[in-house]
Amino acid sequence: MLDELARKKVFTVEEAVKISGIDKNVLKVLLSRLEKKGWVERIEKGKYMVIPLGARRGEYTLNEFVIGSLLVNPSAIAYWSALNYHGLTEQIPTTFFVQTTSRKKRQELEIFGVRYKIVKIKEEKLFGIERVWLDEFQVNVTDREKTIVDCLDKPKYCGGVIEVAKALSNGEFDFEKLSGYALKIGNSGVIRRLGYLCDVLGLQIGLPEVRAKNYLLLDPTMPKKGKANGRWRLIINLDIGELE
Repeated sequence: MLDELARKKVFTVEEAVKISGIDKNVLKVLLSRLEKKGWVERIEKGKYMVIPLGARRGEYTLNEFVIGSLLVNPSAIAYWSALNYHGLTEQIPTTFFVQTTSRKKRQELEIFGVRYKIVKIKEEKLFGIERVWLDEFQVNVTDREKTIVDCLDKPKYCGGVIEVAKALSNGEFDFEKLSGYALKIGNSGVIRRLGYLCDVLGLQIGLPEVRAKNYLLLDPTMPKKGKANGRWRLIINLDIGELE
């Protein structure tokens, strides 16, 4: 049984029951013994990883992207973590962000010393995903354009709008795709923030005129004060000098 599970590297209790044919309650006792011997380690309830021969328990772990993708299904590495993956930020986030449409009892977890944040989104917001190979696992990561849109949709999960501005200034993007994503996500705040940032940074992007009468904050994570921008219906509560 262990040989077959070792080839999988990670497994659930249900998968182990199917492979071994052992009663679930008996198997849980067996897995507890294997964990004490340092042959497997529990990632979270019902999910285990196999410790390779020669590796020590407590010293071996899987890539954070891999562990994050195992915590919920469906999943996509997103927000600040995706910015970091695409090389769009110099900051190394202390929390690992995973996007999903599923409900999970605990949205914040700490596994092997790494903090994970599970962000639930609507089904229609789960798009713009690419499959990447990491440590022999396929993992979902939001693509560059969707990462920008997600971060403008929920700036608190990326370190604020200034991080998006830096990414837009330094990265390469398909602006037609970026515009399409901004419309698709269904949040006028994304269109307003993206339009304003592109104006300030001198980037050409085709976005519709904002007809809303209300004003939103450019950065919801910052204090609620600043000058009004009539074109994009935003309160500019972020230092323009920082963006430049």
